[in-house]
Amino acid sequence: MILRVQQPLTELAARLRAATRITVMTGAGVSAASGVPTFRGAGGLWRTYRAEDLATPEAFARDPALVWEWYAWRREKVASCSPNAAHVVLARWSASAKASAGQVPRDVRVVTQNVDDLHIRAGTRDLIRLHGSLWELKCFNGCSAGATTWRDERVPLPDGLPRCPYCGGYARPAVVWFGESLHGGDVNRAVEATACDVFLTVGTSAVVYPAAGFVHHARSLGAFTAEINLEPTPASSLVDVSILGAAEDVLPQLDRVIS
Repeated sequence: MILRVQQPLTELAARLRAATRITVMTGAGVSAASGVPTFRGAGGLWRTYRAEDLATPEAFARDPALVWEWYAWRREKVASCSPNAAHVVLARWSASAKASAGQVPRDVRVVTQNVDDLHIRAGTRDLIRLHGSLWELKCFNGCSAGATTWRDERVPLPDGLPRCPYCGGYARPAVVWFGESLHGGDVNRAVEATACDVFLTVGTSAVVYPAAGFVHHARSLGAFTAEINLEPTPASSLVDVSILGAAEDVLPQLDRVIS
């Protein structure tokens, strides 16, 4: 049964305050206030191309220079952004292993669909990144050594296309492209995190699977489920509480109540 409440923020705050295990799954809406273009919004367009036309292995094989031009643009955009209040709150929650006086200890896990790493820059601990990172590279040819990602935060990138330091082939962004599977280890960690008292989705469209299914799995395990988003999503009628609002506004409100 879906819980109907008159004051969803108050209800969610009460559930968070009493919870010992909290999982928060975030999407592009969390980073929008930082200036990162939302993936499915108008800001997701670049030149005359759609992200869906560039973020594929086939596009890279056909024109690696074009794909890297797009990713270089994205990296420059994100490099100029800073974590916002939503990132800061979630980072503090993830780092607060011990409770304040009179409160129960909370274990907070953060799962993200974002590749901007603003959660990491804010200090989030043990972040589960389902779609990888703009700031990590791997070998496009899949050589054994280059299969392990490496960090490269240089902006702009050096002249020429990035190369794998092991085999000399092209390097690619270590993000999950259309048609590719999520990393099994990350999916397993996210599934494990659905065993919680409260499962909260923030700033995600709830349409991309398997991430969109995690909230339903958490609910089937007995979690109280909630959503914070600027507009209704396919999950809105299925969660216990749906709060319409910006993540950078709602999360600090919740933080003040439960701290």
